[in-house]
Amino acid sequence: MGLAIGLSTFLIIGIFHPIVIKCEYYFGVKCWWWFLLLGIASCVASVCVADVAVSTLLGVVAFSSFWTIKEIFEQRDRVRKGWFPANPKRKY
Repeated sequence: MGLAIGLSTFLIIGIFHPIVIKCEYYFGVKCWWWFLLLGIASCVASVCVADVAVSTLLGVVAFSSFWTIKEIFEQRDRVRKGWFPANPKRKY
């Protein structure tokens, strides 16, 4: 079970990385509250679910969502530095 939770955690964190890049590109930092809501909902669900493995993975999703809020703002800075492409259709 531990190996499955470890692999799932790795995949969840890995999935959030491109999500940060795409969300900042298309929506800018104004989408940070989506991740706040996802994080809060995942925290609540983690506490309510009886299964330990599912509860653990919901906790991982919750705190990955909270971390994503920070990363969205840092991604904006990386775009401003020219490390990532800026969306030409959106004003900064």
